[in-house]
Amino acid sequence: MLRYFAYSEAKIAKLPRPLTSRSYHSKKGVWGYKPIAQREFQVAEDVRASRNSQANVYRFVEAFRQHGHKLASVNPISIRRSQEELQELSPAFYGLQTQETVRIAGLLSGPQVAQNVAQLEQLLKDIYCGRTASAEFSYVEDIEEREWLAKNFESLDQQQLENSERCEIAELLIKSQAWDNFMALKFPTVKRYGGEGAESMLAFFWQLLRDSVQVNIEHVVLAMPHRGRTPLQAALLNMRPAKVFRKLSGASEFTEDVEAMSDVISHFHVSEQLEILGKKLNFSMVRNPSHLEAANPVAMGKTRSKQQTRGEGAFGTGSGQSQSFGQYVLNVILHGDAAFAGQGINQECLNMAYVPHFEVGGSLHLIVNNQVGFTTPGDRGRSTAYTSDLAKSIQAPVFHVNGDDPEALARITNLAFRYQREFRKDIFIDLNCFRRWGHNELDDPTFTNPLVYKIVHQRQSVPDLYAQQLAQEQVLPEARAKEMRDEYMKHLGEELALAPSYQPPPAYFEKQWKDLQLAPSNELTYWDTGLDYSLLHYIGLQSVTIPEDFNIHPHLLKTHVNARRKKLEKGVKIDWSTAEALAIGSLMYQGHNVRISGEDVGRGTFSHRHAMLVDQQNNEMFIPLNSMEGGNGGKLELAHSILSEEAVLGFEYGMAIDNPNNLIIWEAQFGDFANGAQIIIDTFIVSGETKWMEANALVMLLPHGYDGAASEHSSCRIERFLQLCDSKETSADGDSVNVHIVNPTTPAQYYHVLRRQLARNFRKPLVVVAPKTLLRLPAATSSHEDFQPGTLFHNVLGDTTAKPEQVRKVILCSGKHYYNLAEEREKRQAYDTAIVRLESLCPFPIQELRAQLAQYGNVQSFVWSQEEHRNMGAWTFVRPRFENLIGQQLHYCGRCEAPTPATGIGKVHKREVDEIVAAPFEL
Repeated sequence: MLRYFAYSEAKIAKLPRPLTSRSYHSKKGVWGYKPIAQREFQVAEDVRASRNSQANVYRFVEAFRQHGHKLASVNPISIRRSQEELQELSPAFYGLQTQETVRIAGLLSGPQVAQNVAQLEQLLKDIYCGRTASAEFSYVEDIEEREWLAKNFESLDQQQLENSERCEIAELLIKSQAWDNFMALKFPTVKRYGGEGAESMLAFFWQLLRDSVQVNIEHVVLAMPHRGRTPLQAALLNMRPAKVFRKLSGASEFTEDVEAMSDVISHFHVSEQLEILGKKLNFSMVRNPSHLEAANPVAMGKTRSKQQTRGEGAFGTGSGQSQSFGQYVLNVILHGDAAFAGQGINQECLNMAYVPHFEVGGSLHLIVNNQVGFTTPGDRGRSTAYTSDLAKSIQAPVFHVNGDDPEALARITNLAFRYQREFRKDIFIDLNCFRRWGHNELDDPTFTNPLVYKIVHQRQSVPDLYAQQLAQEQVLPEARAKEMRDEYMKHLGEELALAPSYQPPPAYFEKQWKDLQLAPSNELTYWDTGLDYSLLHYIGLQSVTIPEDFNIHPHLLKTHVNARRKKLEKGVKIDWSTAEALAIGSLMYQGHNVRISGEDVGRGTFSHRHAMLVDQQNNEMFIPLNSMEGGNGGKLELAHSILSEEAVLGFEYGMAIDNPNNLIIWEAQFGDFANGAQIIIDTFIVSGETKWMEANALVMLLPHGYDGAASEHSSCRIERFLQLCDSKETSADGDSVNVHIVNPTTPAQYYHVLRRQLARNFRKPLVVVAPKTLLRLPAATSSHEDFQPGTLFHNVLGDTTAKPEQVRKVILCSGKHYYNLAEEREKRQAYDTAIVRLESLCPFPIQELRAQLAQYGNVQSFVWSQEEHRNMGAWTFVRPRFENLIGQQLHYCGRCEAPTPATGIGKVHKREVDEIVAAPFEL
């Protein structure tokens, strides 16, 4: 056994270590990703010698590093007797005698001294089992990280707080408790989701902010659920209590000139410039909905956007720029214990942590472990030993801390922060605490957890315990602690008195958003998004220009590169992917950065885009548009995402709300994949502006169309998005509708709607019901005239074939179904029928529609035709608007009602296609 461990240790020290970031096609890197140099590390020769010469003793030490956390006193309200012995922690398990001599040099870090096994055992118990903090890191594969963690955790007691610092922490805890007491007194019927039982989290933030400014971090982005949110904001993050009190009086948190539906106080937001240790630090807390963990990817995306603006990591240029993300912008995420273990979005976020184009330089996590989920006991809400065990999926170290010891939390926070700085990886702190009350202050938790709450109700609060400790140590006199509480309660009383007259300052369209405004509510605006074709021709050629030594796939050379060049030269038959390249390339030329994320977005799900090319000889990646010369230097980031919708879309939303000058696009592999992101769509994208005055121009591309692919990939569920919009049924829409939904039928229309996103002086999320068959349909092409100056996106495309005076019937439709109808009309030579396309569904283009229909004076019937089933698609949305605002009856032609979007039987699908195309002409 001795030979085995000696051999193993020596081999580990000499083996090449894995890269901290895996390669992604490219050794050179692309915009948004650069390979990180391999770190060199070897265990020192004298340390290896010490371990090899007493291998069983080293195994004994490693056992405590692996298992010691199981016996640590980290639970302040435990109702179970802890296990007193583990055979793995017995010296006899390793053949050691208690009086056997040991040399701890190379085995343990810090000033500890031990002469024999018995003394070593006591040392190990004190470090790994006897503290109010424990550590899990033995599963971390990287030997340098394990050595670093062991060394620094074992030296943790050397870091002692100054008495003045301890008083600062005590004051924050006292303020947190005073806030909750004041709220309970003045607003006894309010569900405030206070921090009682978890007040120690203030020590985490106190240490975090101090550490951040000392390493020149400029911005901290935080995602946090509602638990303890308002006491943190009021006590440490400069939020005026009057804002909360004004809200609780029934007023809005926004200025009176804003028509916003607003949100509850436990979702309040903070964006402040703090002064910490004499230095400025920007701190922003992302908005959160009641889906507790949904804000986490939003914070990650917002962090990366700020890193891009700052020129961090792979966005940097020049020798002076950092090659690592997180140099100036830090992402911090707080979790609830039950939500972290139970919500799948957490697994998705962790899986994104080190993926190229999603990395943010590691996030610092704090789990506020109440040990109960709603009313479910903690161990009933998971199948793992700890609520934090999901962190092990990415080998993130975990520190468990007893919430009764705010000083231990401060030291662990500093240790976690230093790890994140050193390795730029995620790390977790599991703060074991409790909820003083139930799920909210009006809930009675004793119904289901009587034994736990017997302990809770009999014990003192965390701030009181800490204040007593400091008083006993003559650090903070009881009188001064009472004075701190009384002063803060007085301050809160003054703020309550000011609440009726308090006017909240503007909290929107500031800083990078200052040149933008709210969309008009009484009109639809039109924006010239055309450009001179000579410029577009140049951009189009640049999109397929490759280096001479680049080994392109021969099929792509023929069907993509050469074919695009020919189309551009002739200026006709410009297809969907070319139009997209012109839109994106022209925005880049004007100085905007563009990001497209999703699965396989470089080539596109349908192998149509090929914005990213891969060298067939060396696997090197090349994005032609990023080599475009001239213009204002915008870049294209192609982010191949993990197989996730919710977290990835949340990430893109976070990027979109941060910088209005970048175009952020998320492409679902198929439209129905949006189903997996419904929480992000519902609680952020379509409602973020009315709840929080937070605009965005995020684009969602959702491939849609009934092509015989059965239910799952046929429909993006247009009806769901239309149901989520606030378009009016009885009056005309303005651009102020919460989400814009389009179903374009030509490449030029797609080009204009993309460019329009950044051309307007307001920002709105855009849902594009994207095509599949139209990507290559010869009839669905555009010519150079469609892109020239003076051209724009048309909400309605009228009929250019039928003669108005001959028209007796008007068929209205949307999307690719138009081409089937046009083909059927040609077969029937039914020239008394006009086909009008609604390119925009929301906002509903009533004025343009009226203008198109006005030319048909002899119409006898109006028909809505769609390929979706009657209880799906746009029918139930279009019908009331058409009949109320046009004043004519609208007949339906399409598939009948069904419980699933499409049939999986080929013959049935073919019969349905024939029927729905023929029906409008036979009505």
